[in-house]
Amino acid sequence: MVRAKSWTLKKHFEGFPTDSNFELKTTELPPLNNGEVLLEALFLSVDPYMRIASKRLKEGDKMMGEQVARVVESKNPAFPTGTVVVALLGWTSHSISDGNGLKKLPAEWPDKLPLSLALGTVGMPGLTAYFGLLDICGVKGGETVMVNAAAGAVGSVVGQIAKLKGCKVVGAAGSDEKVNYLKKLGFDVAFNYKTVKSLEEALRTASPDGYDCYFDNVGGEFSNTVIAQMKTFGRIAICGAISQYNLTGPRSQGPPPEAVIYQQLRMEGFLVTRWQGDVRQKALIDLMNWVSEGKIQYHEYIHEGFEKMPATFMGMLKGENLGKAIVKA
Repeated sequence: MVRAKSWTLKKHFEGFPTDSNFELKTTELPPLNNGEVLLEALFLSVDPYMRIASKRLKEGDKMMGEQVARVVESKNPAFPTGTVVVALLGWTSHSISDGNGLKKLPAEWPDKLPLSLALGTVGMPGLTAYFGLLDICGVKGGETVMVNAAAGAVGSVVGQIAKLKGCKVVGAAGSDEKVNYLKKLGFDVAFNYKTVKSLEEALRTASPDGYDCYFDNVGGEFSNTVIAQMKTFGRIAICGAISQYNLTGPRSQGPPPEAVIYQQLRMEGFLVTRWQGDVRQKALIDLMNWVSEGKIQYHEYIHEGFEKMPATFMGMLKGENLGKAIVKA
């Protein structure tokens, strides 16, 4: 009998999460039925969206999230023992699945790439950067792109894809270490938004004639300041608003309407799940090839031990991670 460990939402978050919001539970899994597989987690993801998506859970429910898992027992010929999959199985060490929702790694996955990348640059965050920049922003060579939370799992890929497409890229991050990392990745300008005297001045100095595309992971006053400096017909991809997720008081007001109207800006929020099938597969292959060829670099912030799930999640929300935050089970 397999005993599965799962982290559950003991109490809904009020402000910033604490250890008391989580509870570790153990359950015995039943034997497999025909068509089912037993999965063991290898790597588990923590992502900013979980802070908001947890509102849809009931207290006592398992925390949601994606993981890379290996089939350790199978009664489903489509997923023989040893198959590695990516799936939204939540914060759990072992799962039983009928195969629905399990995505195999691309057949071309190179041996030299770690499997954990399927949760980062060659996974959901990489796809978010890819489609947000190329489809939502419709970026073109010669344009200027601004991205915040630029040293994170999504932002770091946004900047590198923009450079591949011939853009000037400006990135903001929350520490000098992260700024140095962005410069190594090839960002044209990178600054620590926590230490600049004026965000408005830092943005104007980085690109005096404004910004064509803004990839927003932060929201709030930061975004209001960027939007005021957008060029006419600028495009804004709203991916996240991490500055607002843990607020208990009033939220920041929206962007200045006159900027949106008179600069004729286009703003669009999006979820990466919009893109499925062949377009998703093509994007994954593009990302995988760019990483394999060294055109896109990555950094993983890995904590070992399933018991570290809450601490890694809370650390990610504080900005402790450089690149993708992952737990190795």
